[in-house]
Amino acid sequence: MHLYRRIAILAAAAFVSLPCAAASGTPAAAKTQAVRADHRSSSDPNVVLVWNQTLMTALATAGTPAPVGTRLGAIVQSAVFDAVNGVARRFTPIHVVPAAPGGSSRAAAAVGAAHEALVSLFPSQQATLDAQLAASLAALGKDDKSIARGLAWGTSVADQILAWRATDHFSDPLPVYVPGTQPGNWQPTPPGFGTQPLFRQLAATTPFALTSPSQFRPAAPPPLSSARYAADFNEVKAFGNATTPDQTATAIFWNSDTPTAIWDRVAGQVAQAHDLGLAADARLLARLNMALADTAIAIWEAKNYFDTWRPVTAIAHADTDDNPDTTAQPGWKPLLTTPAFQEFPSGHSGVSAAAAAILASVFGNDTAFTAKSAGVPGVERSFASFSDAVAQVNDARVFAGFHFRFACEAANRVGANVANYINQTMFLRVRDQDEDDDGDQQD
Repeated sequence: MHLYRRIAILAAAAFVSLPCAAASGTPAAAKTQAVRADHRSSSDPNVVLVWNQTLMTALATAGTPAPVGTRLGAIVQSAVFDAVNGVARRFTPIHVVPAAPGGSSRAAAAVGAAHEALVSLFPSQQATLDAQLAASLAALGKDDKSIARGLAWGTSVADQILAWRATDHFSDPLPVYVPGTQPGNWQPTPPGFGTQPLFRQLAATTPFALTSPSQFRPAAPPPLSSARYAADFNEVKAFGNATTPDQTATAIFWNSDTPTAIWDRVAGQVAQAHDLGLAADARLLARLNMALADTAIAIWEAKNYFDTWRPVTAIAHADTDDNPDTTAQPGWKPLLTTPAFQEFPSGHSGVSAAAAAILASVFGNDTAFTAKSAGVPGVERSFASFSDAVAQVNDARVFAGFHFRFACEAANRVGANVANYINQTMFLRVRDQDEDDDGDQQD
């Protein structure tokens, strides 16, 4: 991190500190400081949830494309988790070995990590992020050394996470894309007719948890001549551009915000209702955003591997698919504009399934919640379970005219596999004590 930024952050910590004479400097005082900083009153917000909302705002302000946003969300929440876990030392870390100074505030560590990661990823938003930093530090209270230590530790963790992900190949030059010429191959879609499928770099990006982008590559889509292909072709042809008002509203709702924003809001809502506490919230959001990112990587690897056409192309050229149960309809248009990348499998269906699997593993699948979409303000959709929401996402992709249903169902399996793998191999508990060695009590 640049020296002037480190100085600015430590100065902010000093601004909210009491004189050093207020703390004895003894280990007992350090314990009291950590407890007071991390255990908020009922009227104080949980800084992990506050900064998760700050992340959502930063992504929206920057106009970050949904697939790219999954990686950025995972970077920020990985930094927050490793910062908090570096103090609590309860779980296996993502990347940074727990080494926070004794008596560090977990809350301040979370704030420092989130701020540092976000400023690095969104430098044009530094003024807004600095204002949020000042507000968070003021809300933490007036613990001097505990907050300063936590803040410095969190900043250090974020720098290590950022350096780690800077070598994940996301920014590597891409090979030239050569479009296929056979029926079923992806072709540029209206209205932009871009010659290169977007976000191909995700297919070669090193995952956060998976062993490779292709680890959970799905089976191939059904052959163009198959009965399953014909059934799903005719479904999207019938419902993908002339839907009922409810179907239209469903398509628009799930296409008017990013999956990261929608599911992170759901996670914050349910976590707050269950009052998990700061450390558990950090773990939940890191698992969720890591699952979103690795599923996006896996989905784009499969998209590029199978390289299949969208319904808008398939319906116009059904006379080439060698299937007697499909009929071409030149000029057919989907309800919404088709995304400019390959069809199989569905990105939104995949990451939504991953999010649902992570949330279900913590709260149980049959958890009631509401979802909001930034593009349709004032509208909430209520669900009795996480799986119900995923089923509606699948419907929305068909109603929008974007996807065949088999692409949604294949993506659901990819997302569930990614989430299950993360649950089995990451964030593993290493201690169960009520109090950690450094004296910082658990939430």
